[in-house]
Amino acid sequence: VDPPVKAVISISPSGVIVEGDSVTLNCISDSNPPALNFSWIKGGTIVGSGRIYNISKISSGHSGEYKCKPINEHGEKYSDAVTLNVMYPPRSVSVSISPSGVIVEGDSVTLNCISDSNPPAEISWIKGGTIVGSGRIFNISKISSDDSGEYKCKSINEHGQKYSDAVTLCVMSVRCFSSVTVGVAACGGVLLGGASGAFVMYICLTKRMNRVSAMKEVR
Repeated sequence: VDPPVKAVISISPSGVIVEGDSVTLNCISDSNPPALNFSWIKGGTIVGSGRIYNISKISSGHSGEYKCKPINEHGEKYSDAVTLNVMYPPRSVSVSISPSGVIVEGDSVTLNCISDSNPPAEISWIKGGTIVGSGRIFNISKISSDDSGEYKCKSINEHGQKYSDAVTLCVMSVRCFSSVTVGVAACGGVLLGGASGAFVMYICLTKRMNRVSAMKEVR
């Protein structure tokens, strides 16, 4: 007459577990008398009871460490933890742009592909149907009007792939004349006014001041 002295968990299927699969955990116990009560624990929380714990249509939320606890009238015993690692294709794919405001020729711009997947996905960058880069981060240093256009990222792993929505890079071409300052959006050909126009004017004035300072130094 003993409390449980052994508790082991078997997992079926025993191979790779993919989102949507049905998974069975079986608590194997050695005790006399046999254990009548079983508890299933995930991360410190009781999630089920009974010798068999079934998960139908498993999702990423079921990932984590599980233990079983068999109990008879003389005591209880915890099993060692087993880990469920649920694989799933890319989802929630989106692109962020930094800086997020007005982009002017010569700026450095960073596109970041945000993706949720298991295992981690490989990332490709597409501009107008053409692959232009790879990796989660896509940097454009000294951007020009040629870089204007629609960009999207493609996230892919062995279980599937997903495209982000397209984002538009609109690169401002700054032209400074003797009496007027004009900002031309490379993706729209519009003249700037208001706050954006003031911003472009500031850039032009700064350029003029730098040229004047350089001329003074030469003299």
